[in-house]
Amino acid sequence: MPRRTPRFTLDRLRTPGRFPGFLKTASVCALIAGLLSPLAQTTAAAADATAANDYCGGQCSDILPPGENGNATLAQILLNQAFGTQPDHAEDQLGPYANLAKGYSGLTNATINTFFNDASFGVASDQVASTLSPAGRTDVKIVRDKKTGVPHITGTTRYGTEFGAGYAAAQDRLWLMDVFRHVGRGQLTTFAGGDPSNQGLEQQFWRNAPYTEADLQAQIDNAVATNGTRGQQALADANAYLDGINSYIDASDSGRYFPGEYVLTGHKDSITNAGTIDHFKITDMVALASVIGALFGSGGGGEVNNAISLLEAQEKYGVTEGTKAWEAFRERNDPEAVLTVHNGESFPYGAKPDTAQGQALPDSGSVSTQPLVYDATGTGGDQSASATAAAATATALSSAKRGMSNALVVSGKYTASGHPIAVFGPQTGYFAPQLLMLQEIQGPGISARGASFAGLSMYVELGRGQDYSWSATTSGQDIIDTYAVELCQDDYHYLYHGTCTAMDVVEQKNSWKPTTADATAAGSYTMRVYRTKYGPVEYRATVGGKKVAYTTLRSSFMHEADSIIGFQMLNDPDYVKSPQTFQSAVQHINYTFNWFYADSTHTAYYNSGDNPVRATGVDSEFPVWAQAAYEWKNWVPATNTATYTTASEHPNSIDQDYYISWNNKQALNYTTASWGDGSVHRGNLLESRVKALVAAGGVTRASLVKAMADASLADLRAEAVLPNLLKVINSSTVTDSTAAAAVTKLQTWLTAGGKRTETSAGSKTYANADAIRILDAWWPLLVQGEFGPGLGTDLYTAFTANLPIDESPSAAHGPTGAHAGSSFQYGWWSYVDKDIRAVLGQTVQGGLTQKYCGGGTLSGCRDVLISTLKTAAGKTAAQVYPGDTLCSAGDQWCADSIVQRTLGGIKHYNISWQNRPTFQQVVEFTSHR
Repeated sequence: MPRRTPRFTLDRLRTPGRFPGFLKTASVCALIAGLLSPLAQTTAAAADATAANDYCGGQCSDILPPGENGNATLAQILLNQAFGTQPDHAEDQLGPYANLAKGYSGLTNATINTFFNDASFGVASDQVASTLSPAGRTDVKIVRDKKTGVPHITGTTRYGTEFGAGYAAAQDRLWLMDVFRHVGRGQLTTFAGGDPSNQGLEQQFWRNAPYTEADLQAQIDNAVATNGTRGQQALADANAYLDGINSYIDASDSGRYFPGEYVLTGHKDSITNAGTIDHFKITDMVALASVIGALFGSGGGGEVNNAISLLEAQEKYGVTEGTKAWEAFRERNDPEAVLTVHNGESFPYGAKPDTAQGQALPDSGSVSTQPLVYDATGTGGDQSASATAAAATATALSSAKRGMSNALVVSGKYTASGHPIAVFGPQTGYFAPQLLMLQEIQGPGISARGASFAGLSMYVELGRGQDYSWSATTSGQDIIDTYAVELCQDDYHYLYHGTCTAMDVVEQKNSWKPTTADATAAGSYTMRVYRTKYGPVEYRATVGGKKVAYTTLRSSFMHEADSIIGFQMLNDPDYVKSPQTFQSAVQHINYTFNWFYADSTHTAYYNSGDNPVRATGVDSEFPVWAQAAYEWKNWVPATNTATYTTASEHPNSIDQDYYISWNNKQALNYTTASWGDGSVHRGNLLESRVKALVAAGGVTRASLVKAMADASLADLRAEAVLPNLLKVINSSTVTDSTAAAAVTKLQTWLTAGGKRTETSAGSKTYANADAIRILDAWWPLLVQGEFGPGLGTDLYTAFTANLPIDESPSAAHGPTGAHAGSSFQYGWWSYVDKDIRAVLGQTVQGGLTQKYCGGGTLSGCRDVLISTLKTAAGKTAAQVYPGDTLCSAGDQWCADSIVQRTLGGIKHYNISWQNRPTFQQVVEFTSHR
C-alpha cells in the first residue's frame, strides 16, 4: 500500500492530500478564529515611491509564479488546507504565467503585460499598497505595489538598504530560507521531519558539500580577504542583510505573525508562543549558496560511470573499436550540435587528448558506491529510506545535472526598433513558495530589480539595472574531476605524495519524530563523509588489483562564497556600463553558467566558472591517479585553488546577430560534462525559431516571446525525430491496420505542429491526445528495439546510466522528475536521429560507428519501428500514465501538468505544461546613460 502523502515535505513532486483527519473543518474554523487577532502585521501608511533612473521606457517586464508572498501564518495555512483560500499575493502571478500557453498566438507588444509584470523601477503613487520603515529605521523604506506585492526597497545608506533587503526577504520567504539553510547543513530531517523526500534532499546535497562550521566560516574569510574593498563591502552588506532578517524574526515572533510551519513542525507553540526561531548567521548564507551552486552551477562528475561504460564498450568491440563507439555516443564535440556562439569561433576545453595519461580505470565489477548513511534506526533505515538513499546518491554522482533555463537575445540590427531584445530567465523548477523572490533594490551603489534566491537576496542575482539587463542558463562545463587515491594501512588511509595519510571524517547526526506536518515515525541516522585532499570519497574499487577510493574534486569546493563579488558588481550602476564591464563582472562568478546581457545598443555573452587547467594528457572524462603529475596546474590542496583558464579562453561574444541557450553546447570545441550535446537538442527548438525571425528582420518583443512560447509547447521528439521515423515506416505501404492507424494519428499531429497543447484554454485535454499517448509509449520501446540488440544488454544498460533515454513532461525519471515543467534536456533523440538518417542514406556528420536499427538495413529498421509502434499503440492511457497522488491513471494532461511543489503549508493548483523559465524577463531598453 502506498505511503500516505505528508502534509508538506521539502521536495514533494506533487501537492499534498487532505489535511490531517483530526483537524476537521469545524475545528479548523475554531482554531482559525482563535488565531486571527494577533496575525496581521501592521505597516506604515502608504506613501509614494520614487523611481530611480530607468532607461527601459516601460518595456521591461518579468514574471515569477506562483506569487511574491511565500510566508503564511498558521491561520492562513489552515484556511488554505480547508478551503483553498490564498494569502495575498501568494498566487497572483500563477494565472498570467499559465495563460501564456494558450494566449501567445495573438500576442502584441501592447498585451505582453497581460502575461508578465511591469518591471519598471519604482511604484506609481496610485499603485502603492503599503510603505514600511522596518524596525522604525529612517534610512530605508519597503514599498509594496498593489498588483503583485513585490518589495521595492529604497535606502539612503548602504547599511539601511541591505537591512531592508534582509527584512523584506524574511517577510516573503522566512520559512523557505530556514529550510534551505538546514538542507545545506545536512540537518533537514531534524528540522522538518523524516519523510523519505527530506532524507533524500539532505543526503543529495551534503554528500557533495560536507562542510563543518569552520569550513563555512573559512569560505567567508577567504572571499573577504582576497577581494579588497569589494570583499569588505560584501561582508558589511551581508551583516546588514542578516540584521534585517533577524529583526523580522524578532518582530514576527513577538507579534505572532511568523510562518505557521514553525508550529506545524513543532518549533513553536500556537497557544503559548513557546519555542524559538533561530537567528540567521553569516555561515548560513554559505550553506544556502552551496545548495544553489550544487543545483544549478556545478558542472562535471560522472567519470566513474564513464569508465564503466567505456570498459563495457571495449569488452564488446575490443579496445580500439570500443573506444570509437564510446566516443561516438559521448558526442563531446559533435559537429551537428547547436551552438550559442555560432560565428565559428573556437574555445577548446575538455578535448580528448592524443594520448591519455594517468588514467585509473576500475577493474571490471569492482566498483561500489561509498555509503553515506550509517547507524540508521527506525524510519531512517527502512525499505523506503534505503530506496531514497540510493536515488539521492545516483543524483549526486551523475553528470546529468539539472540544466534548465533558456535565453533568446537578438541584436538591434534585426529588431523593428533598432534596440536589442531579450527574453530570458532561469528554469529553476516550480515550488511553493518559489526558490526565487522578486525585489527592487535602490541605494548607494545598488540599483536593480529582478529575482534572487531566498536567503541570498542581498543583491539581485538575475534581473535588470538602470539601462541593462542580464540573465543566466546552466552551462555544465566540467569543473569536477575524479581521482583514484591508492589506499594504505586500511580503507581509511591513502597515499598523498608518497605519505600514508588519514582521511578526515565529517559527520552529521540527525534524528526526527512525528509532527503535525510530517507524521513519519521516529528515526535517525548518521551521515558520514570521508574527505581527502582530493575531495570526498564517492566510490571504492580496485585498479589493477590495487584498492583505491575514488574522490571528486570540484573547483568551487570550499569556494561557495566567492561569487558574491560578481553579483555585487552586477548591481552596481557605476561598474556595469557596457558589455565589456558586464563580462568583467560575471568573470568573478565561479559557478558554471552562461551569462547574457542586453542594453539599448549592445548584446553580450560570457561563460563563467573556474575551469581548472589540467595536466597535459589528462582526460577529464575518466578517473586519474591521485599523483602530483596529474593534479591541476598549481593546485594548492589547503585552499583548493589552482590555475584556471583565462577569461579569453571561456566562450564569450559581443553583438553576435543573436544568441540562444537552452543548456546546449556553448561553442566549437568546448565540451560540457553531461552527455547529449548532439544533432538533436532542445536548443534546436529555439535556434530554428530565432534564426527564422532574424532572417525576416523586424523582430519585436512580442514576436520573440511568441518564439519562446511556441518552443515551450513543442515535443522535441515529434518536431526533430518523428519525421524521419515516419519516412522509414512509409518507405513501403503500411498494411497492418493498427500500425497504419497509429501512423495516421502521428502524421496528423505532426502536421498540426507536434505540440502538447490543450484543445482550448482550461480544457485539460490535449489536442491530438492519442498521437501524444502513442509517442510517449513508443519512444522507450523504439530506443530499446533500435539499439538494444546491437549494443547488447550490458553496454546498453551502461549507456543509459550515462544518459537517460527520455525526459518527456510526464516522465518521473531523470534529474528533473514529474510535474516539473522542464523537459527534453536529456534523452537519446540525437542517437536515434543520427542512426535513422544513416539508415535512410542521408548525410550524417559525427555519426555513430555503425547502423543499429534493424541491423542497418532499411527493411530491418522498418520492421523494428512498426513492431514497436504496434506495441505502443496497444498500450492504454492508464498504462502510459499510471497516475500518482495528484493524477488518476490515464489522465494525460494531469500527468504532464506543472505542480508548485510544496515546501511549506500553502498549496496551489496545477497548470498546463510549458517548458519555459520559471522567472522570465522580456526587455528592450530604449536609451542608455
